[in-house]
Order: sequence, then structure tokens, then C-alpha cells
Amino acid sequence: MARKLFCEYSPICYKISQFKEARRRDLIDLLHGKHFARRHGSENLPVIWKGDAKILFRKLHGVDPRLQQNKAVNLKIAAEKLDGLIIAPGEEFSFWNTVGSTAKRKGYLEGLVISGRKLSSGIGGGLCQMANLIHWLVLHTPLEVTELHHHSDALFPDERRRVPFGTGTSISYKLLDYRFRNTTSTPVQLRVWLDDTFLYGELRSTEPLTEKYKILEEDSHYARDGQGVFYRNSRVYRLVIDRKTNEELRRELILQNHSEVLYEYDLIPKDQIREPASCS
Repeated sequence: MARKLFCEYSPICYKISQFKEARRRDLIDLLHGKHFARRHGSENLPVIWKGDAKILFRKLHGVDPRLQQNKAVNLKIAAEKLDGLIIAPGEEFSFWNTVGSTAKRKGYLEGLVISGRKLSSGIGGGLCQMANLIHWLVLHTPLEVTELHHHSDALFPDERRRVPFGTGTSISYKLLDYRFRNTTSTPVQLRVWLDDTFLYGELRSTEPLTEKYKILEEDSHYARDGQGVFYRNSRVYRLVIDRKTNEELRRELILQNHSEVLYEYDLIPKDQIREPASCS
């Protein structure tokens, strides 16, 4: 039998391990001279680079609806820390250095989390939706992603999905962060807020972009391996387009999905299954 990790013995051991890892990460950032954005602005910068809205409550097979209701509370608390943040040229955005820990004493509730390739619950769960939204905004700008952790598995089927599969990010305080750097010459402002239905986000600046961006998913399908295990496959590209001429400047492969399906195979759309070619 495999030996238990220290963090697996009890909730207290887990919190001790989490605290130790957070301080270790802080030390690494200090040694590398990281300069994180910390200033907020209450007034909107004039130019919207990218805006979007994500539905708060999706129908997730086998998931307690209460966890989604709690997620909305958690998102609202995090939004108060993130909204209005100004990322100056050369500065870096860090999700966890801005939001801080998701302690119960701060009002965070139990929400949906991913742990050990499984869905479970935990205090502050659901904040990955905020990180996903911010990453989606960043993909439509020249900002440089400096830390990203893709979900490696397909945990539940699509329900009202509007963006390509796999373009989200995993986060876990402070072990898995989401970060980007402002590599432009103008300040960038993050605005996030929510109502009863949607989570909203905008990236704003003082000058318009000369390029626009489009995210495309191609060759999306499900296929079985030799052991009968299903995987979800696709390629995700980013097109960079000149705003004046509408000419495609670059086509960048940003993600190649090969994600094991962990939900019931009966929920896989039959028309999206690609069977291996048979030998004649």
C-alpha cells in the first residue's frame, strides 16, 4: 500500500502543507524579483480590448446544485479583490496574489473543486470560473500568459458551452496560479462583476489594439484507445488579424486536447464519436 503524504492525514495537516507551499512560492517570487500588479482604479480606462460574460449556473451531471449557489458567493468575494486592478506595463497579474486565500472567515463557502481527477467540494470552490474568464479575455489580447495549468481530463459533458474545450485553467492556492504579464506600452485594467445570471469581465486600456483575435477549435471528436477508454480530442488555434485590413497575420496552435473522459460514456454525443478504421 502506498505511503500517505503528510497532507492526507487530516484537515489540519492539509492546512499546514498548504501554508508551507504558499510561503515557499512567495520566497521563489521574491528571489525572482516578481513585480505583481497591486493598484486599483475605480474609474474605467476608456478603451475596451475585450469583454465577455459567462453563465453562472450550468447543469452539471451528478453535482449538488447547492455547490453552484455557493460558487456565486465565492465569485462575488473574489470579484471585489480583482475588480479595477491596473496592470502597468511590465507588471504581472497573479490570481492568488490579488485574491488571497479562500478562508471561511472571509465569507467563502463550500463550492465545487477538482481534486485527484475527481469532483468534490471545498471552501472557496468555483473560483476557477473566474480564472477561466480572465484567461479567455487575455487570449484576445497581446498580453503574455506566464502561468497556466490546463485541466487534463474531461470531467463532465458540455452544457451551454460557448468556448472551445480545454481553454480554461486549473487554480489551487498558491500551488497552481494563473498569471499574465503586460508586455504592451499602455496600462491594462481588469473589470469583473456578476449578477444573478452571469459573470462579466472586461480588459480595458488607454489605447485601442491594432490587431484582433479569434479562437477556433478544429477536429473535435471522441475516440477510444486500445483499452476502450474514451478521450476527447481537438486542436485549438488563435488567429491574429489586422484590424484595418482584416488580413490574417498569424495562426497559432495554442492547445492540443487529449483528455480522458471521466463521466459516463452514455453522455457522449454519438455523432461526435470517431471509431478506429477497421482492417479489411
